[in-house]
Amino acid sequence: MKKFHRTIIYLILLILASNGLIGCSGALSNVNIFTDKEEVKLGKQFSGEIEKDITIYNDAVVTAYIDALGQRMARVSKRNNITYHFKVVDTEVVNAFALPGGYLYVNLGLIRASENESELAGVIGHEIGHVVGKHGAKQLTKQLGIVAVMQLVLGKNPNKMAELAAGVVATGTLMKYGRDAETEADGFAVQEMYAAGIDPEGMATFFEKLFKLQQRQPSQLEQLFSTHPPTTGRISNVRAQIASLPPKSNLQKDSPRFREIKRRLPPPKKEQKK
Repeated sequence: MKKFHRTIIYLILLILASNGLIGCSGALSNVNIFTDKEEVKLGKQFSGEIEKDITIYNDAVVTAYIDALGQRMARVSKRNNITYHFKVVDTEVVNAFALPGGYLYVNLGLIRASENESELAGVIGHEIGHVVGKHGAKQLTKQLGIVAVMQLVLGKNPNKMAELAAGVVATGTLMKYGRDAETEADGFAVQEMYAAGIDPEGMATFFEKLFKLQQRQPSQLEQLFSTHPPTTGRISNVRAQIASLPPKSNLQKDSPRFREIKRRLPPPKKEQKK
């Protein structure tokens, strides 16, 4: 019965959208219409498409470490009712990104650029924050339009699903968020790190380091700055949130495991610009 009612609601919204009564610039521009099950299914489809164009780093030890660190924060996040998937991308670009439904990717370059575990955790926590805030699903609705999204949810033209996913991934739609989404993801990251016993100060120090790193290796940070531009305002907001937290002893800044993983990484390789 619930599924029937949900379908009726979708049909009503579809009719309204088709007649121009609602749209991306209207009241639904920041609303997520996907259930968790639908979002996870969509994220799985997107991950399959994006993995055709990236190289997954298959060192089981490094992948297991990143997964353990990510799961540690995901378990205490405000959206821990879905399964999170963490993979490592074989590229020196300093970046990480999340797809809807809990599919997250961490680049080798980000691991290498992190001085300690808390810095790495800060970026991963930020990406978990985008999943917690359902920013990908909201962005999808905004970019594709309510009509296309309704057809997607209702299962119309299922053969077009892969084509749609490939297009969304290619344009980077799900990785370019507005200021409010970035701020919210930062906030979620601080909460996750603190709850997991990781020093959230690492998030602020990594943001500060990015400015210096950008001057030395701008090409390595081009993607990160275009998708998640760190600003002095964001750093100030993060530090203000940290200062408002109750004192907590033994917050972890680094770990022997992190240093072991850093030593295990292969020598950096030069990558040609596409």
